[in-house]
Amino acid sequence: MSTEQQPILYSYFRSSASWRVRIALEWKGIKYEYRAVDLFKNANNTEEYLKVNPTQKVPALITKDGQLLSQSEAIIEYIDEFYPDRPLLPKSPFERALVREISQIVACDIHPIQNLGVLKRVGGSDMEKRAAWAKESITLGFQGLERRLTNTSGTYSVGDSITMADIFVCAMVGNAKRWGVDMASFPIITRINNNCSQLPEFIAALPENQPDSASDAKK
Repeated sequence: MSTEQQPILYSYFRSSASWRVRIALEWKGIKYEYRAVDLFKNANNTEEYLKVNPTQKVPALITKDGQLLSQSEAIIEYIDEFYPDRPLLPKSPFERALVREISQIVACDIHPIQNLGVLKRVGGSDMEKRAAWAKESITLGFQGLERRLTNTSGTYSVGDSITMADIFVCAMVGNAKRWGVDMASFPIITRINNNCSQLPEFIAALPENQPDSASDAKK
């Protein structure tokens, strides 16, 4: 008797790291169960969620055979290997490295200094301070990303095919727009995001299209 089930994604609609995984799941056409973890209400800092994910972060993916994975890039690479159709990593070793490089510029250089935990420490309950910090941090990060994409991009972040890099870039653009970053300063990033935003898989993964978005509209 099979013990396989649908994958389970623990996600928060505004979490850009969760957003990345949602895009990958949609791109691969994988049906999954969505379980909301309300970061605004600190639902990740509960004993219940600790039993799911020892780091108490989102996203967390429970694979169809019941195994835990966390960290968006690790999850996406697992998805890409386990579900090989519509690959998110190129065949060329050099191009694969480029995709990981662009992804990590976002995940390692930009995202950590503007995530919710940092914003709470920087601004406390002062939303203006939070917004100013996030806007400045993303703007500085996008300056380097824009220059790098000058050399790697075609229609998308690395050449003319959708890759994991586009998933990371587009989710971060969502954060940038939320915090008022002037995207006119970043024409390549904007073009890539515009190209991706027309695709149904990217649309389905948008924060406003998630089940926990409707009950959280004022946050």
